[in-house]
Amino acid sequence: MDRGTPLVNGGKAEGLSGGGTTSGKVPVAGAGGWLNGHSEPQRAAAQWQEERTRSLEDNQLSLPSLESAYSAILRGLGEDPERQGLLKTPWRAATAMQFFTKGYQEKISDILNDAIFDEDHDEMVIVKDIDMFSMCEHHLVPFIGKVHIGYLPEKRLLGLSKFARIVEIYSRRLQVQERLTKQIAKAITEALQPAGVGVVIEATHMCMVMRGVQKMNSKTVTSTMLGVFREDPKTREEFLTLIRN
Repeated sequence: MDRGTPLVNGGKAEGLSGGGTTSGKVPVAGAGGWLNGHSEPQRAAAQWQEERTRSLEDNQLSLPSLESAYSAILRGLGEDPERQGLLKTPWRAATAMQFFTKGYQEKISDILNDAIFDEDHDEMVIVKDIDMFSMCEHHLVPFIGKVHIGYLPEKRLLGLSKFARIVEIYSRRLQVQERLTKQIAKAITEALQPAGVGVVIEATHMCMVMRGVQKMNSKTVTSTMLGVFREDPKTREEFLTLIRN
């Protein structure tokens, strides 16, 4: 099978998600980059350093204002926040929202530095049916589904549990499914520099089920294909076939 050109040494990574196409140069890891926590590529490190926009201390500091906001929402809905059943609701809702968006507290580099290994393997690796819970940034209601990830290693492997951790970091934020799909694929590409990456997400959006058109059985499917997964139809078809079976 023609695996195409690896995404290294200045090669381009092109992404497809929800019909959009982007391209740009991929950071190239130096010797030992992302291996066992040593010598991270400066460009990737600088980019991922900016991902943590909230800390545990921030959660404590912002909790009173979040509680107050939820109390105001209850009043705006015609409810009485002082009645017995709602006394602790503002606090519960505030802490729940902080948990739903805990991805802002984490960085990809925190979980990857000790989980990338040299291994003489260059065949496709797939982790599928990863449970995903996220919050629609337009209506602040959940969308829930499965994430399927495949990559073609260039003799560097990522610990399998880390794929679920990557999904968790990006999904536990205010999101749109198209961006979430691309963020997962780009994070894997920047960390491993594989020959290619494919990510497919299938999700049900509560903003379409509980409100609006109220279509109970609708699902949204998005994909991002990078490197040979985009360039080589045989590689892409192998990935799509395996995640369907």
